[in-house]
Amino acid sequence: MKKIHFVSLGLFIVLLGLWEWASYYMSQLVLPAPSVVFPLLWSDLTSGYFNAHVFQTTTEVLGGLLIGSLFGITMGVLMGEVKWLGQMLSPYVIASQAIPKLALAPLFVLWFGFGTSSKVVITALICFFPLLESTMTAIRHTNKDKQNLFKVLQASRWQTLIHLKIPEGLPVIMSGFRVAVVLALVGAVVGEFIGANQGLGALIIASQGMMDTPLMFAVLILLTVLGMLLYGLVNLIEVTLLKKYFYQGER
Repeated sequence: MKKIHFVSLGLFIVLLGLWEWASYYMSQLVLPAPSVVFPLLWSDLTSGYFNAHVFQTTTEVLGGLLIGSLFGITMGVLMGEVKWLGQMLSPYVIASQAIPKLALAPLFVLWFGFGTSSKVVITALICFFPLLESTMTAIRHTNKDKQNLFKVLQASRWQTLIHLKIPEGLPVIMSGFRVAVVLALVGAVVGEFIGANQGLGALIIASQGMMDTPLMFAVLILLTVLGMLLYGLVNLIEVTLLKKYFYQGER
């Protein structure tokens, strides 16, 4: 494992070196060097310039993820548990996801305004489908032998759901959650592209208008770090839940 981490770090250093080398042959307007981008990033971080923008984007991501997760998991459980409901609603859910979210973003800004609400709605809508799909799949594909055992033990439908289907489906549900957390960041930034005066997406648009490519790269690095932190947090939650409800049950 340590060897893999060492190789990964070495690859990162090589990529930085290639980036620095390539930047010498291009204009800073096209490809600023990391020796320019990282000092700018550090300077703006220590001065607090990014604080309000990071807070705004993080708020939109977490708000959208919370709402999207709540509705996605709830609808996934209902559609997985109640067969006729799943058959009735599936075409409408698929149709809602077939519409590009970028096309809907201007409408949400028109309906909910240029503030946080429209970005949260866009983010929630993007997070909704992967969680619904993973939850519905987990509920529908619960081990049949275990379900029969619960029937023999005269467990109610609610008890079977809470003590068997959801715990056993956690790996599949969390895989959908990992996808959702990455898409949540995309949704927030897309919403800020359409209309916002604060947030990392809005800062990218502003840096584009000012032809400040180093600032744009600095913001992209911030978005990457934020996405990795959120993904890591989801992984930590997944490990904790699986240890408590899944692996423990296998003993």
